[in-house]
Amino acid sequence: MAISKKALTREEELLLQDFSRNVSTKSSALFYGNALIVSAIPIWLFWRVHQMDLLSSAILFVVVTILTTWLVAFAYKNTKFVLKHKIAQKRESAVTKEVLREIGDDKKMAKKEKDERVLWKKNEVADYEATTFSIFYNNSLYLALVVVFGFFLLGSFAPAVNYTVSVAGSAGLIALFSTGSK
Repeated sequence: MAISKKALTREEELLLQDFSRNVSTKSSALFYGNALIVSAIPIWLFWRVHQMDLLSSAILFVVVTILTTWLVAFAYKNTKFVLKHKIAQKRESAVTKEVLREIGDDKKMAKKEKDERVLWKKNEVADYEATTFSIFYNNSLYLALVVVFGFFLLGSFAPAVNYTVSVAGSAGLIALFSTGSK
């Protein structure tokens, strides 16, 4: 029995892309840019509050910031994936009403095309909301953990150890938390 290999249609590829874990280049750049900024914030805290010298700790700051940037961006992607489908379900009726109102009473448009427009708009809205909430949620959690670890739990440790453990540990925790189901 021969199995025929059919190429996916353009619509099927777009639908698979909307529901995959992969993020677009634009989202990836947004995630890594935000992750770099939020990962660099603790440098200022440890430089000013814990009196760490910038030049003598530069290698440590760079290495930990790169690791933290990757972990935070990983958390963004995971959180976005989980939230996107939940948001799409909650926004479905509102988006459908909005798209049908925009289309109006267009008799020329087929039901399939209307459904495709609704699906496309629903995915666009869900993607945007999931992206912004993922960044906000993970940044808030990360910075709160850095403060708790850096100033309360590890405050008596040497500044270099405190920085490394609190910053990398906080990023590791949010990456770990993002892998669980919400």
